[in-house]
Amino acid sequence: MLTMLAEGDDLSGAEKVFTFFRDALLNGTLKPGERLLGERELSLSLSVSRPLLREALRSLAMLGFLDIRHGKGAYVRQADINVLSDFFTFSLAQQPDILDDVMQARIAIECQAIRLACERATESDLKRIGSKLTQLMDTLHDPVEGGAADFAFHQAIVEAGHSEALTTLYGAIGELLRRSHVQRREVTVSEPGIVDYLVEAHREVFLSIVDRDADAADRKLRDHFAIGDE
Repeated sequence: MLTMLAEGDDLSGAEKVFTFFRDALLNGTLKPGERLLGERELSLSLSVSRPLLREALRSLAMLGFLDIRHGKGAYVRQADINVLSDFFTFSLAQQPDILDDVMQARIAIECQAIRLACERATESDLKRIGSKLTQLMDTLHDPVEGGAADFAFHQAIVEAGHSEALTTLYGAIGELLRRSHVQRREVTVSEPGIVDYLVEAHREVFLSIVDRDADAADRKLRDHFAIGDE
């Protein structure tokens, strides 16, 4: 069990609980599967009331960070990227004109990830990206299925970079990106030449990864983004 005193008496009760939990995860004091102190001990160590502690722990459980087992206590959970994605989606959706900012974040993540993919991608990764490319080509005239396949292709590239941080960040904005892909396809599906462009642009990106040419892969990906297709 964990014993840890929180610092910073100027923090509100809820902030104390969240800060304690965050810091314990960051410094490795708490790990997935470990049990927190009992409610009484934890409330005393953090100098917060038990009702407030209870509500804060419930909030952490709703975010997927804790598993509260009645009669047994609260246990640290491995973070669920789907919950994180929902949290980001709700938070960002309230911001005006947020999509442009999200797209800039996407470009930064993908361009770094594709460079890593050129170094780290396994044969299994390459087969998976190639499979996603085939799915993309098979759904070119379907905005919904095609948009989803397009997103899956780019997501496979990020995952092939084998960077937990980049994959997590990309997954956190994943729902916004997926919707953006579909919306873009609905607008461009009838544009002359768009089908040929989509196939060639994605094929060139894929082949650059196969060739392990990080500079070419980065350039091809940025060219793809510059056209405005998502």
